[in-house]
Amino acid sequence: MTQPSHRAYWRAHLKLIASCLALWFLASFGGGIVLRDALDQFRMLGVPAGFWFAQQGAIWVFLAVLAYYGWASHRLDQRFDVDDD
Repeated sequence: MTQPSHRAYWRAHLKLIASCLALWFLASFGGGIVLRDALDQFRMLGVPAGFWFAQQGAIWVFLAVLAYYGWASHRLDQRFDVDDD
């Protein structure tokens, strides 16, 4: 991999990491803390939605972000021709 291509790869990879972390932060902090009162107007599985999201929803979002990161990282590797395949 040439130097400009190497820099472009890492720039794209860091952008992916930053977007995943931002989404996870918004889900956990925003959904579990900031928007808890607004979410408590609804019920999920018999409990207020704000409580459910703080306890379970943020974890599910984290798992979805991990799955997306793996898929997107593999696509980046293929795009820059650094994959194992």
